[in-house]
Amino acid sequence: MRVRVATTALGLTAVAVLALPACSTHASQAKPASPSAAPTGNPAAAEQSKAPLSSAALQPRLLDESDLGPGYTRKPEAPVQHDDVTVLGCRALTKLGEAATGGSLDFPRQAKTTFTYTGGSDSQLSEELYSDTPAKLSDGTGRIFDAMTGCPTYQVVSGSTAIDVTSQKTAAPRLGDEQFSQLLTFSTGGQDSIVKQTAIRDGNLLLVVSGSPALVDQHLGKALAKATATR
Repeated sequence: MRVRVATTALGLTAVAVLALPACSTHASQAKPASPSAAPTGNPAAAEQSKAPLSSAALQPRLLDESDLGPGYTRKPEAPVQHDDVTVLGCRALTKLGEAATGGSLDFPRQAKTTFTYTGGSDSQLSEELYSDTPAKLSDGTGRIFDAMTGCPTYQVVSGSTAIDVTSQKTAAPRLGDEQFSQLLTFSTGGQDSIVKQTAIRDGNLLLVVSGSPALVDQHLGKALAKATATR
């Protein structure tokens, strides 16, 4: 079973509940929000770090199979589904509406990819890139993570499927200008699935990596390095 639920983000995403056949202060160790993303004393570079990138410019910054190593296969993009998704037991997420239950964050400039990894057991890794002004990225991402981690338990109903969700704010590595991270446990039909979602804002870029905790921890740094390699 594969259910889309807001987490990335991003909406937060609406995170795919990747392992099932996937609210308080910013979940962050936030560094000052930032002109520091650009070299000091270089106004042109500072302005470039604030100007949003197009979706086309974001696409080549995503990870591919050659970045991840053996065992990873890119999943074709799933067709858009229009099943009603309802959040029960979390007023903050209900108030966010589509931003919380949609398929992506409310930033029009975006690129996404998902990989299946076969290494002992099937698991998945999803990467999303968004671009907007630093202030808009910070505010939008913070509101959704705050809402999700502020509700330790809630239920998501997608079509005829009810999924019990528990959320927990977790520490994120000190990368970029702001960091947000949460651990989500999805329970349905007697099965539990754990998904980690970590978001890093670096200037005008927002990176969201979701999937099994081990895969997220393993590939987060290289995803950020590729996303920010060229400015």
